[in-house]
Amino acid sequence: MSTTHISTNVKGSFGYLDPEYYRRQRLTEKSDVYSFGVVLCEVLCARPAVIHTEELNQASLAEWAKSCHENGELDQIIDASLRGKITAECLNKFTEIAINCMNENGTERPSMTAVVSVLEHELQLQQSAEGDSKCNERNVENETSCSEQKLCHQRFR
Repeated sequence: MSTTHISTNVKGSFGYLDPEYYRRQRLTEKSDVYSFGVVLCEVLCARPAVIHTEELNQASLAEWAKSCHENGELDQIIDASLRGKITAECLNKFTEIAINCMNENGTERPSMTAVVSVLEHELQLQQSAEGDSKCNERNVENETSCSEQKLCHQRFR
């Protein structure tokens, strides 16, 4: 008898598992994209993927976030501690990529490569906005031009 074992049973936590898996009993690369979209929503909303609540429409974070997005109410479930700390453009893009990752149809979800690319780009925009904000604050204190500070920063990086 062989000591190796191959399990074909899928293991996963409720709330993260691709809904297409329930319909087709087949996982794809896009199944991971769905799960990652749920994780992005957890970050946005500061709540777990599944909670026990009397409000059944809020039990699944993925379903609740998609419903709020469709109704134009997603901003109401975003973690309040994120507001004002992230530029509106970056927050909107982060939200958009999270919702796209959780598309019911796996073929319509972005690839993980595309997700990472968008998130890296938005991080750069956010860091740039934070740098501009800090630069403007220092500008008032030191009477140094922001462009001079950026040039100096670029030279010594």
